[in-house]
Amino acid sequence: MKPIVERVLAGLGSLALLIAPAAAANLSASLKAGKAELKSAGPLAFAPDGILIVADPAAATVYAIDTNDNKQSNAPSADVAGVNEKIAAYLGTSADQILINDMAVNPLSKRAYLSVSRGKGPDAAAVIVRVDAKGKIEELSLEGVKHAKVALPNAPAADAKDRRGTSLRNEAITDVAFVEGKVVVAGLSNEEFASNLRVIPFPFSAIDRGASVEIFHGAHGRFETNAPVRTFVAYHINNKPHILAAYTCTPLVKFPISDLSPGKKVMGTTIAELGNRNRPLDMIVYKKGKTDFILLNNSSRGVMKLSTEKIDSYEGITKQTDVTGVPYETIASLKGVEHLDKIDDARAMMLVRGEGGSLDLKQLALP
Repeated sequence: MKPIVERVLAGLGSLALLIAPAAAANLSASLKAGKAELKSAGPLAFAPDGILIVADPAAATVYAIDTNDNKQSNAPSADVAGVNEKIAAYLGTSADQILINDMAVNPLSKRAYLSVSRGKGPDAAAVIVRVDAKGKIEELSLEGVKHAKVALPNAPAADAKDRRGTSLRNEAITDVAFVEGKVVVAGLSNEEFASNLRVIPFPFSAIDRGASVEIFHGAHGRFETNAPVRTFVAYHINNKPHILAAYTCTPLVKFPISDLSPGKKVMGTTIAELGNRNRPLDMIVYKKGKTDFILLNNSSRGVMKLSTEKIDSYEGITKQTDVTGVPYETIASLKGVEHLDKIDDARAMMLVRGEGGSLDLKQLALP
């Protein structure tokens, strides 16, 4: 049987959209009004009923925020040239004083939401903005908003750094997604096997230490336990839900979600090596005809399109190797794509870096 997509609300659209309206309403009802005091705004994903999942790596905390943007629409955000400059002007600053950290498309309204740092360093303010079908930019107010939060119990210390002096706290949360009533969180813990995948029930009540995940990195020719997942999607392989995770330099690894038990050490199966000296940025899954495809944008290797048609047939990579495993094609027309999220099975939204350095918000007809 062919694998079936498990649509993830981290910009994928989701089977969660098929949850009964009462269930979605219950999720919103679990949130309490108050100020969402974000220290930082990083990876984003959507849950049902317009609830935005926001990672706050600086505080090692995951937020669920009611955007009150839950009306169905087929009109996505308009294309906006120089959207970083327009956001900066809206926030009363210059483009070199903001950083766009992530983008997620609300599967109901089709609006693009962007997590932004206003300012530099530890004093940067966390801002969430959205863009409507006319290109209007609006800040999502964090005052008196219905929300919930959960803090990671074993995140790296706020002052922890790696051997290169890079903050480990910033890697506490590298990606998030809403999957079958739960929030899946990738990042680093403070444990010896630091790479971590957590499955957190929603509504938030309690949180555990997550599962430590290990992979064989074919390009490096070794097992790795401290490299974080950079981006992931949820996908059914042989009728079982899996996480397909991409790592820097660039192994693609599958993990059965059922294996991700608290405190467990889990060995993933590396099913592709997609090229070194590269950082994967975003992944989406979409259907074209009768086949599901993965679209993966990267820091150095462009946008890759991978078919899932035989994804269950690739044996784990266990020896040093170059590019191998699940084959891909590079979409030559797509260059400078820094963020990517799905609108529907025909369209995606991109943030594209232009030659002059500006970021453009653009729609993409999925290849």
